[in-house]
Amino acid sequence: MITTEAWVLHQGPPLPVPGELRKESFTFPDLTPEELLVEPIYGCWEGNMTHALQRDPIDICRFRKEEKVVIGNSGVVRVLKTGSAVTRFQEGDLCLLCSVATWDEVGYPLKILAYDAPGTMGVLAKRMKLHQDQLWPIFRDTKFSLPQWAAFPIRYGTAWDNWKVAFGAWRLQMNDDDCPVPHVWGWGGGVTLAQLALAKQFGCRTAMISSRDTRLELIKSMGITPIDRREFLDLQFDEVRFKTDFDYRRSYMRAEIKFLEMVKRHTNGQGVSIFVDNVGGPVYRATLKALGRQGVITTVGWKRGMDVSLSRGTECIERHIHVHTHGIRKSDAALHFAEETGWMPPISESDTVYGWDDIPALAEAYRDDTLDTYFPVFQVNPL
Repeated sequence: MITTEAWVLHQGPPLPVPGELRKESFTFPDLTPEELLVEPIYGCWEGNMTHALQRDPIDICRFRKEEKVVIGNSGVVRVLKTGSAVTRFQEGDLCLLCSVATWDEVGYPLKILAYDAPGTMGVLAKRMKLHQDQLWPIFRDTKFSLPQWAAFPIRYGTAWDNWKVAFGAWRLQMNDDDCPVPHVWGWGGGVTLAQLALAKQFGCRTAMISSRDTRLELIKSMGITPIDRREFLDLQFDEVRFKTDFDYRRSYMRAEIKFLEMVKRHTNGQGVSIFVDNVGGPVYRATLKALGRQGVITTVGWKRGMDVSLSRGTECIERHIHVHTHGIRKSDAALHFAEETGWMPPISESDTVYGWDDIPALAEAYRDDTLDTYFPVFQVNPL
């Protein structure tokens, strides 16, 4: 058995209440032949980590039938020891964590490392073990920093996989002659920003919505049109209130009309070609209305709820395509593309890197949406 220090999440009561991280000793089994012992260097706080702490939509400890777990599935690690059958890595290698624990027969993710996959652990530990298929080697002569790579696996990997499907779906109906420059918009956080940066490389006109000045400045600096969410703050759809509360309905409709007029101005009346909506819930109705004909609505997340409603008849008539993906296929193509083109998280040396003891505060800040950055990186072990 191997023992290390970790920030641990314990199983909650049958009626779920939010959990908390506890710093304590954590013990896990010795290496099997195809496993490696590694030490995390940098990690990046991800939305699924907050879902785990909030036990929403599941208590992952109960789901995995485990008393306690260590979360965290995006980061850079250093190899300390290899199992007898490991062929791809050796001691001292710096590697990128692959966030997938199990894949289907063609390489699409089934269960996520350090989340819903039993027996897996994450980077909120001073030491951890991984199967050799759960690591990618970082290019020895990489042009990018380790904090940038730490933020890459989930947000950028997920964006890469989703974009291939969404853009492919758009081009099935609208070729280059039909629409040479598609309009791609997005609600959401780091995955959306990554996807819009990728869309820009594919020659699309891009726009991203945010309500924070620092984020709007970052969006603009990346050549993406910033859209200030504060101009239509009442765009928070609630189906029950919409039917029963006249004042709410009136304020919502004003916000929706203003939003759709803005979309029309920015897209020359065409509507959005591909809309990345990882929020859902309160904005989903407006997203669908903002889509042009043959438009694609695409998502990899459910920040504000997993369930949405729509008119199937309207969506058929408008020829809208709905794309849903999760994680990244078992391939390192996104890494090579990133290294070659510079499609990387916009993290600079001046950006805050949270320390080991700051992790609970980071978790609270992410939960409360008070972070300016889309890529909250933390350090576990010294480089």
